[in-house]
Parts: sequence; structure tokens; C-alpha cells
Amino acid sequence: MTDASPVVPHATHSGNRVTLVRASRMSLLVAAVIVLLDQISKAWALRDLADGRIIHVIWTMQFNLTYNRGMAFSRGTGIGPIIGVIGLVVVVLLLLSLRRADNALTRVATGLIIGGAVGNILDRLFRGSGWMRGAVVDFIDFQWWPVFNVADMAIMIGAATMMVAMLKYNSQINRTDVH
Repeated sequence: MTDASPVVPHATHSGNRVTLVRASRMSLLVAAVIVLLDQISKAWALRDLADGRIIHVIWTMQFNLTYNRGMAFSRGTGIGPIIGVIGLVVVVLLLLSLRRADNALTRVATGLIIGGAVGNILDRLFRGSGWMRGAVVDFIDFQWWPVFNVADMAIMIGAATMMVAMLKYNSQINRTDVH
């Protein structure tokens, strides 16, 4: 007698599913830590720098509260809702991409980018007078570079880390394909 039960993909690979959940957890944990650090640092900046106070840190670095209604380098001022929606789409796409993140470096990079994007999206959602009309709180000022925040750092570090992961793992794949 033959077994008529349907074949379920990955049914025998339950370890893969556990690994996927662990991989996603790593990215989501990194993202949550970034969102927390970003929002705590912005709350501090709003509390301690709101009166126009500037705190010198080191060399040209200072803490100086500014608001950004646009995107990077203060471009796109006035299109905050569009930027916010694009950010939401990017977050969703990155969350979906976690299924294909096959190494720790890519998972950490993805978590950094998600966390940074969510941190700035929260500003757009809750620091304004309408849906996605809020300004992003920036306060890290080198005086020779646009003012930025923890979320911006996470996005940039995540993007650079993602490129390193792509170069590293793609070159490893190419080397194994040659043999």
C-alpha cells in the first residue's frame, strides 16, 4: 500500500525553519536596539538642546538640535510623506529579504538598515501635525557635514556592511563555481 499523504515542502527540513527564525530574530533584535538607541538619543536631544544649547564634544563634533523635513542632506524638503512611504516600502522589502539572508553579516546589515529606517519613520509619524508630516530630529553635527542622528548612522553603516557582505560572499560563491 502506498502512502497518499501530500508532500509538504520543507517538512523534513525543520532545522531550516528554525534557522530562518533565528536569522530573522538576529536582524530584528539589531533593528530593535537601533530604534531604542535612536529614540532615546532623540528624546535627550529634544530635552537638553531645545533651548538652542550647543554641546561641544570633540574636535568639530558638537550636539546641535535641528529638524529635517526632507531626506539626506536636507534635500526634498516638503515631500516628507513621500519619503516616509518610500521608507515603509523599503522596510517591508528588507523584512521579506530576510528569508534569503544566508550569513550573519547580511543579517546584521539588514537589521541596521531596518532599525535606522524605522527610527526616522517614527519621527515622521509622531513629530508632526499630520500623517508622515513630522520632521526627523537630527543633532550630531560635525559642522562640515550635514547634521544627522543614530538612525542615519545605522542606515549608512548597514549599507556599507551590506556591500562588504555582497563582495565577500559573492566572491566566495564565484571561487566555488570555478572548481
